[in-house]
Amino acid sequence: MLGDNPADPRPRLDTPASVLYATPGELAGALPGADVLFVWEFTVGDALHQAWPAADALRWVHTSSAGVDRLTFPEMVASDVVLTNSRGVFDAPIAEYVLAMVLAFAKDLPGTLRQQNDREWRHRETETIAGKRAVVVGGGPIGAATSALLNAAGLRSHLVGRTARPGVHGIEELDGLLPDTDYLVLAAPLTEQTRGMVNASLLARLPARARLVNVGRGPLVVESDLVEALTEGRLAGAALDVFEREPLPEDSPLWALPNVIVSPHMSGDAIGWRDSLAELFTENLDRYRAGQTLRNVVDKHSGYVRSDTAEPAGSRA
Repeated sequence: MLGDNPADPRPRLDTPASVLYATPGELAGALPGADVLFVWEFTVGDALHQAWPAADALRWVHTSSAGVDRLTFPEMVASDVVLTNSRGVFDAPIAEYVLAMVLAFAKDLPGTLRQQNDREWRHRETETIAGKRAVVVGGGPIGAATSALLNAAGLRSHLVGRTARPGVHGIEELDGLLPDTDYLVLAAPLTEQTRGMVNASLLARLPARARLVNVGRGPLVVESDLVEALTEGRLAGAALDVFEREPLPEDSPLWALPNVIVSPHMSGDAIGWRDSLAELFTENLDRYRAGQTLRNVVDKHSGYVRSDTAEPAGSRA
């Protein structure tokens, strides 16, 4: 099991297994002979790429994240190693985070907190979210949960996925939705097709009243283009939980912009999330040992789980 901080809580297996815990620097020494790797701390996934030559018996890698972009390096993709993710653990918490950001903007909670800090009593009006249009990019379970919750709160939410299907717009329809969008929510995986998708051209198609909420991956957005749009008043605001570089550098202009809410990649981390991650992995480990289908098998070429149909444990992806 790969983690960055040995003090972090980690799953304990109920069934006998030979388990080694490794930090990124220790991974190359721990991999030889191992057939299963659990990447507990996804932010150190790059360590697997560096240690890959030592993976002489590896058959299955599981990551504690929904996104797998740090693990789909060319050698992994070309290999017969099965990759699974933690799809399903973060859906509700991230959907709630997005709704919280929408309400924070509509009710100007950042402004209220600034005035409270300054002991300033200044009455002002706020917005309502009822009837506003949200466009959620990302047709997977996180995007679907987010769209459903926004609809329940009174917004008109449109879900956009890679391909059109009942209840989901195809990505080719996104341009037509943007001019009347109040909240653009990014919940898509990071792939070669989605990298940099929110750039100056896309931002120019949004109305100036629109706000951006990114709970997907930082590189979905060209940050310099976003900063320019926010600074020039061509975009009303942004709530960002993910960034091109993490941690967000201290000199990033995003810290100081009054119309930006910054959070440290925590939108899915609700109390109990570690237990849920451990339960998912141990269930999959039982399936692996029994030769049954694994949950959440990732299509390594596309970078996400295409369907709920999984491959047999130990089979070649």
